[in-house]
Amino acid sequence: MLVLRAAIESFWFAVQFLTRLPVPDTAHFDEATVTLRLRQALLWFPLVGGLISGVTAAIVLGADTLWPRIVAVLIALIIEARLTGAFHEDAVADFCDAMGGGLTREDKLRIFKDSRIGSYGALGLMLAVALRAALLIALPVEFIGPALIASGTLGRLTILLVMAQVAPVVDRAGLAKDIAHQLSVKQLIIAALIIAPFALFAPIRVIGISLILCALFAFVFARMLQHVLGGSTGDCLGFSAYVGQLLTLLVFAATLP
Repeated sequence: MLVLRAAIESFWFAVQFLTRLPVPDTAHFDEATVTLRLRQALLWFPLVGGLISGVTAAIVLGADTLWPRIVAVLIALIIEARLTGAFHEDAVADFCDAMGGGLTREDKLRIFKDSRIGSYGALGLMLAVALRAALLIALPVEFIGPALIASGTLGRLTILLVMAQVAPVVDRAGLAKDIAHQLSVKQLIIAALIIAPFALFAPIRVIGISLILCALFAFVFARMLQHVLGGSTGDCLGFSAYVGQLLTLLVFAATLP
């Protein structure tokens, strides 16, 4: 029972971390328990990502019966941004600003902390969201659901793949530092098994190619972060999730009829 209770609590922490949905009250937990549950919640990130994208897919498919696809996709992305608090989109903007505008490691880390969006961040976010929207518009209607759900799960799994290879930047405060730790192979396998049923919604070949690309990106990205920053930040992890989503959608668009 204690294991089941811990799993349920960590699931709600994952929902709380990745969305703006109301969850059961967690205020009664002490600080040590909160940190432990947040670290356990990492294993639920891919599942929660898939559920979020499932909502997005339902909105696209519903709106697609009333308006042109471009309108349906934009409505869905607007509602998704409200659902998640534009969590990963904010990370994309911050990452592009820091990496594009910072000349030194110290400059980059300082820009990561700056809540303002500069030209690199604005352009990077615009192009990332536009590419995601364009891919959803281009896909045949019958693959909208599978593509979104797969991209949502693999995008959040990419976070774990990066975290397994690079530790957080030292001497840097923030929630990401509290929960980020180098995951074990066992933890990655558990996270993958949790989302395995989602693979039934899409062709195995497409899922396999997408997973390989996400893993390759995570490998290169983790080494770049270690070389440039000496570790990862929350914005780096959020950026990796968005890239994972885009890679998966690109595979769907390229390999499906």
